[in-house]
Amino acid sequence: MHFHFPFTTAQVLWTLTFAAQLTLLVVLLGRDRIKRFPWFTASIVLFSVRLLIEVLLSGRLAPPALRIVFITMADLMALVGLLVVAEMARRAFGGVQRRTWVLWTVAAVAVGCAVMATWGPWPAWKDLTRDASLAVLRVMQLLAQKADMLMDVLTVELGLLIVLFGRRYGAGWRSHTQRIVIGLWTVATSWLLVQGSWQIIATSVHPHTQEEYERIIGLGAKLVNANKVVYIAALLWWIASLWVDEPGSATVEAAAEPVEAPTAEEPPQLAE
Repeated sequence: MHFHFPFTTAQVLWTLTFAAQLTLLVVLLGRDRIKRFPWFTASIVLFSVRLLIEVLLSGRLAPPALRIVFITMADLMALVGLLVVAEMARRAFGGVQRRTWVLWTVAAVAVGCAVMATWGPWPAWKDLTRDASLAVLRVMQLLAQKADMLMDVLTVELGLLIVLFGRRYGAGWRSHTQRIVIGLWTVATSWLLVQGSWQIIATSVHPHTQEEYERIIGLGAKLVNANKVVYIAALLWWIASLWVDEPGSATVEAAAEPVEAPTAEEPPQLAE
């Protein structure tokens, strides 16, 4: 007897990812975390919308229009991702002196730009603008790819800084800020490893038959699926971490509640 599972790996991962994202949004809303992490919440919403677009519009919208939608979403998600990094850095190191903040920011961005410039090929400008009708889309796609790379590198750098120095500035292990950054760091590191592995495979392996080519493509799909599993694990980590209050938050909330002034008791009335 052979058990038939009617769903593909991509469908299962899509369903788990979307369900975990919705659960995380419920936690962010129900536990009142949105006002503390608005850009992080926006990034989860955008990713959820992109997953819905994949299902609702794929096959129903013309390929050129669908490509415009996906590239526009990619640019928007990359921009929001950079804002998430800035939000987490501000939350973790808000008490750092301005001069130190500027120096560390410039150093981190310089490293990120260096990695972005040297990692992966850069197409020639004439190739980007060869067809006027597609030039804008090609430039937007390149910006999304490079901004996403910059975001991943900055996330890895921020994760290392928070783990090393976060406790000194109030973003210790049990803080929501460090828990969120740990999840972001894990996903960014996983994706960088996937991209690096694929770049090595693409430049060093040269298939000679159709079977070898299909095997390489299948390996690339497995790497991408592995990164999706890491993202699902990060979503579960965020759900559990953001559901629990930070240490001392109950004490702070109790101290913030107004205390009613004691009222003088009414004197007993004498019986007539």
